[in-house]
Amino acid sequence: MKKLKLLKFGRDFKPDKQIILRDYLAIERTRLANERTLLSYIRSSLYLLLGSIGFFQLKDFPNFKYLALVSLVFSVIFFIIGVFRFRLLKKSLKRLYYMSEKDKDK
Repeated sequence: MKKLKLLKFGRDFKPDKQIILRDYLAIERTRLANERTLLSYIRSSLYLLLGSIGFFQLKDFPNFKYLALVSLVFSVIFFIIGVFRFRLLKKSLKRLYYMSEKDKDK
């Protein structure tokens, strides 16, 4: 039975001379830290979004609309930066991991 790609999160480790367990675990720790950082960016973005919604709800203070707009813009910026950094590091890790796999084939 073929495993679903959706349910597979990590890579199977096969020890060899090129990539040792310590290096593999370092790559996995970096990958998990990257995911944790993405979640942190998303959390910050959601907090700013909630803050901007709260500022929009304040009808007695019309000057807070500018603060709400700034908060909304920063929320979108945080989300975009987080996703961009996540994809950049993920691509870099894939390249590093695949380069080490190519070395072991030689």
